[in-house]
Amino acid sequence: QVQLVESGGGLVQAGGSLRLSCAASGRTFTSYAMAWFRQAPGKERDVVVAISRSGGNTYYADSVKGRFTMSRVNAKNTVYLQMNSLKPEDTAVYYCAAASHGIPLRWYEYDYWGQGTQVTVSS
Repeated sequence: QVQLVESGGGLVQAGGSLRLSCAASGRTFTSYAMAWFRQAPGKERDVVVAISRSGGNTYYADSVKGRFTMSRVNAKNTVYLQMNSLKPEDTAVYYCAAASHGIPLRWYEYDYWGQGTQVTVSS
């Protein structure tokens, strides 16, 4: 079992920045690929970025490339999402997720989820 707790969401103006954190507890953190997903009202939960167990490989959704950066610090059992140049369309609930196999890009391939944190970008 893995417990994930996100923090760092909030309200920011367009063009601003936020950093989300996701702290993991439970079983071995390095056994899991990690990802950030987001879900806006009435829309599906989509991957924002996924990272491999070592942190050496990442996948970014086209909509966030060049603006968002995901990192993981295995010694702290934590992943981060640095979000710069935020746009109103980035408004969503952001979820941290852990997968025991591969580096999945679909929400149903992830085994554990955090409770989500709201990010709201005003225009």
